[in-house]
Formats: sequence, structure tokens, C-alpha cells
Amino acid sequence: MPSTIGELLSAVAAAAPSRPAVTCGERTVTRAQLEAQANRLAHAYAARGVRQGDVVTVALPNGIEFFEACYAIWKLGATPAPVSARLPERELREVVALADAALVVGVAAAAVPDRASVPAGFAPDAAYGDEPPPRAVSPAWKIIGSGGSTGRPKLIVTTSSSELDLTPYTSVFRLSGEQVQLVPGPLYHNGPFSVGIVGPLLGQHVVVLPRFDAAAALEAIARHRVGFAFLVPTMMLRMLRLLDAAPGAHDLSSIEVLWHGGGPCPPWLKERWIELIGAGRLFEMYGGTEAQAFTMIDGVDWLAHRGSVGRPVFGEIKAVGGDGREVAPGEVGELLLRRPAGTPETYRYIGAASRTLPGGWESLGDMGAFDEQGWLFLADRQLDMLLVGGVNVYPAEVEAAVLEHPRVLSCAVVGLPDDELGQRVHAVVEADGELEEEALRAFAAERLVRYKVPRSFRFVAESLRDDAGKVRRSAVRERELALLPLAASDSIDREGSR
Repeated sequence: MPSTIGELLSAVAAAAPSRPAVTCGERTVTRAQLEAQANRLAHAYAARGVRQGDVVTVALPNGIEFFEACYAIWKLGATPAPVSARLPERELREVVALADAALVVGVAAAAVPDRASVPAGFAPDAAYGDEPPPRAVSPAWKIIGSGGSTGRPKLIVTTSSSELDLTPYTSVFRLSGEQVQLVPGPLYHNGPFSVGIVGPLLGQHVVVLPRFDAAAALEAIARHRVGFAFLVPTMMLRMLRLLDAAPGAHDLSSIEVLWHGGGPCPPWLKERWIELIGAGRLFEMYGGTEAQAFTMIDGVDWLAHRGSVGRPVFGEIKAVGGDGREVAPGEVGELLLRRPAGTPETYRYIGAASRTLPGGWESLGDMGAFDEQGWLFLADRQLDMLLVGGVNVYPAEVEAAVLEHPRVLSCAVVGLPDDELGQRVHAVVEADGELEEEALRAFAAERLVRYKVPRSFRFVAESLRDDAGKVRRSAVRERELALLPLAASDSIDREGSR
């Protein structure tokens, strides 16, 4: 009989109870402490009505308490549905209602008055024992939320139970029980959640950052001798800025496996990381939380196929044109994914319908091209593509060029209305200090064909991407469109005052 997540935790705790399990900041809990607290919380959650098959919304920030709560939920045969601890109450209630959560962990009762809840920092009554509850299997081991391109919440429910097969994590993702794992990203996102939660089950010591900070990440790698980490390109860029500012000051020698995903990685940035840690230690994957199919590539193959995200290693992926037919090698098309033949569905949605096409193919809205050897090269999201003077422009390519400037910290490229071109390329930029628009335009012009160079820029003080390195370009474009009348008015005022 396969072991459940709760049983796996109990087993590693029994094997070496005093070994560290999870660290956040200056606090560390051992395997035995993690197991005992998860059991106590499980009894407390059960007393509040959580039963096998229920959904529990977890609105806790990154930290040890997040791990304790999720393991407690699995021990009851329920399913954790993590969300950002910073969700506005209105959106939180919408997501909780969508999940029909039996319990909400991490919020005050007033935030969800129609649901059972426990606040952050909740301490179960001392009367609850630390023995595990009776064995129970969660029908779905995780539910991950996504706003998608529309901004309307949807939930992605895995079809895999909590009788979790750890083999893919050790064979494909190369997690090892001997490693220390760094979790720098938000645990409510699929990548950090999946590898972070599995770490202690394999016997890893997991070091989780309260929130991403480039200096803290580099310090944690050196201090804890981190061997495994999952980053997104935004994190890689911010860490690189610090590495370049102080050559030799940060020790990355312990890293054995570094994965990145969650968005396109500029080739120049990837090359720098290959220089830092070695091609054989850097890995990239492409796929969705839906897990119908995914690709992977290591740094060695990437150097031979610069810019590729790999070849499919699970399921099938093809690129099709507007007529639904597969496009020729080198031609960009919409990417369709299909799970391996004869295998069960990997997910279901709550709050949305999957876009299923004839033959079982599905679309996540991404664009890309395959070369003649079957290596996949991403273009961008279908909805984000710009049409400039009748020519396709992919924002990710423009962003990659702008981000190469040493003063740029984050960038989002959108299309704004243009009487001549239909759309003009517009870049919103977070810079480290003062940066002149003309200087940045000239920098981009050295790397991009003329029609792809941003015609306008706006500089902002805040990061344009969330803690997981993602940007919702539709929201950026709406904000920039709202500012257009103000810009025109300011221009008129300036002309009138001359």
C-alpha cells in the first residue's frame, strides 16, 4: 500500500527525529517537532469540522507554520488550497466560496464570517495529543489557485491523491534527501509549493524565506550550504545584480541542482548563471500546473540549443496555426498539450472550463515554435502578443533586451494605441536609480530590430512582478491606458506655459 503524505512525514521523523526539517529566519524545527505539531493541528482542525475529502484554504505567509498546517490537513485526508496571505478580503471570500472550504487557516474570523477559521499563529489546545490521527487519503493532494489572463480566480485541482509517488521528484527533478533546499518563492504558487512540501518527506532540510530578497537568498545559500533551489527569472536577475556588484563575496559552490521556470528567461541571463554554477547544474522546465505535458532541458543541451526550453519528457506538445494544423519547424504557433495516451486526466478546474480541442489537445494560451530536432522555443502568451504595423511583436523578447541593462530591475512591455502602427511598443520600467529614456531606448536598439524597440517608456518605483516573478500584462496595460489622457493633458499644459 502506498504511503500517504502524512505517513511519509511520520516515517522520516521516526528515522531521525532530531534532524532539522524546516528553517525560516532564525527558527528551525526538527522532524519530530514538525510531526508533533502537524498531528496536534490535525486534531484541532478535525474538532472544527474538517473531514476526509474536504478542502482547507491556507492563507498563511511563507514560514514554518505553513508547512505544519498543510501536513495537518493531509493527515486528515483533506486537501490544502494555498492562497496569498495578502489577498484582499473580497477576493479571499470569493476564492474560499469557490473552493467551498471547510476551514480557512490564517485569517481572523471576521474575514470569513460564514466559514470556520483559525488565525495565523494559532496554537492548538494542550489537550490535543501529538499522536497521528487515523490513516486517511486525500483524494486530491493539492489545489492551486490561478487568476490567469482574465484576473478571475480559478482553482486547479490535481487528480493525484495524497498517496504521493516521490519517484518523479528524485528521478526527474533530482531532489535528494541529503540536500538542503532553498524555497525563495511564495508557497501558494505551484513550483515552490510542490518541491518545498516534498523536501521534508525525502529527509531534506528546507530553508524557506519569508519573502524573496536577493541578499537573503544569497546569504541563505552560503550559510546553509544549499544544494537545491527553484528560482524564477526575476529572482535570478536580482541575485545576479548583487553578485556582479560584489564579485567573490557570495559562495554558490554548494548548489547541485538549480531549476528555473515560471516565465521566459532572457538568454543572456541564463548564460551568466551557467557561468556561475556550471551548465550541468542548471535546469529549466516548461509546463502548466495542469501537468498534461512538460519539457525540460539542462544547461549543456541549452548551450547547444540556445533559447530552447527543451523537448517534451512527459505528454505531447505541438504548435498549430490559426487553422488548427501543425505549423512547420521554426514557425510560431499556439502550443497545444496532451497527456500521455491511456493515462487519466491530471487535473480539473473549479471556476473555469478547460479549453479542450479534438483529439484531447488542450491550450494554456502560450505561443512557441519547434525546430527540426524537436526542441521547443517559447514566444509569449497568445493574449499578450502585439501587432505593430502588421508585424507580431512578443513582449517577452523586448523585456529580455531591456532587462539586460544593468540599471533595470523589472520591466513589463505592453501595446498602446497608435494611429499609424495600430499598436506601439510601450515599456514600464523599474530602475535602480536615475535612467534616461533616450539612453535606454538606444540600449534596446542595439539588441532589437527597429519596430520592436519601445517607442515610449514610463519609469516606476515599484516592482512590476509579484513574488513569483509573474506579471499580469493586462492589468499593466489598463493602468497605462488610464494614464494616457493625463499624459496628453500634461503635454498641453506644458505647451501652453511656454
